[in-house]
Amino acid sequence: MVKLSVIVPFYNVQQYAPDTLRSLKANAREDFEFILVDDCSRDGTPEILARAERELPGAVLVRHEQNGGLATARNTGIDRARGAYLTFLDGDDWLAPGHLARLVAAIEELGCDFLRTDHVQCTARSRSVHRVPVGRRGTVLNPREAILPADRSTSVDYAYAWAGVYHRRLLDRGLLHFTDGLRTAEDRPWIWKLHREAESFAVVNLLGVFYRRGVASSLTQIGDVRQLDFIRAFDQVVAETAADRDAAALLPKAVRTYCAIISHHLGSIERFEPAVAKKLKSLSAAALRRMPQDVLDAALDSMDVQRATRLRRLRRRPVPAGAAA
Repeated sequence: MVKLSVIVPFYNVQQYAPDTLRSLKANAREDFEFILVDDCSRDGTPEILARAERELPGAVLVRHEQNGGLATARNTGIDRARGAYLTFLDGDDWLAPGHLARLVAAIEELGCDFLRTDHVQCTARSRSVHRVPVGRRGTVLNPREAILPADRSTSVDYAYAWAGVYHRRLLDRGLLHFTDGLRTAEDRPWIWKLHREAESFAVVNLLGVFYRRGVASSLTQIGDVRQLDFIRAFDQVVAETAADRDAAALLPKAVRTYCAIISHHLGSIERFEPAVAKKLKSLSAAALRRMPQDVLDAALDSMDVQRATRLRRLRRRPVPAGAAA
């Protein structure tokens, strides 16, 4: 019986994959499996993973014939998972020794649908701890009640799929798959769905995930068109939240967060290729027009002057016919 399935997508990470795999080996247990998904890498990653398939206890190697992006790669792993619990890791990050065993012990003790943990963010030689924005720890909570308030960072803003562990019953209920094909912000519709539809969750003081920032191949560092998938992701968040029984209460949070992300990208627009920057503006203007306008008005009124002015100006921008994410 497999206790835990760890889903790890890899794409062109030959520089970092050995660290990731060593950390998995330091977490291996006879009832753990590691599903290594090669998302059609073009560097030395496939050879590294072929070696890991032989040497890492519990390794299961799956190869994509075409690159599908992180969401699709995770879904491939989810479909192969046999564990009573599932968790994730990215192919350029790593775990502290024994972290997975502690993670499983914590969720078994609490008996909740999913568990969230803090993580260490690593940028070059800098290390900083990032905490789940939930104050009550080690206690089973209602996920829906952790979405609000709209004007503060909450659990849905801490969207990292790898910062936690998830009971298989969530998979059986259709809550663990990601939106296929999303190349960035794939965690956002996913975490919102978990918080709207799961029955219980908890946050615990486990610090064992090391998240590598500033990787040159990461989409957060690349200003190409794939970055614009955040619009598709947040369109989904808003649409699904609008259909929720508590839409009146939850939509202000979804819209305000969407606006904040648009403003963030506009504030660093110089990192985008010129054609992508132009498309960012037109798609974002169209997105603002699609939002519930009364909720958008309230969200803009609640934001600081700089961000609100930037978004109001964009809202007035003419939108080309057929502009869509």
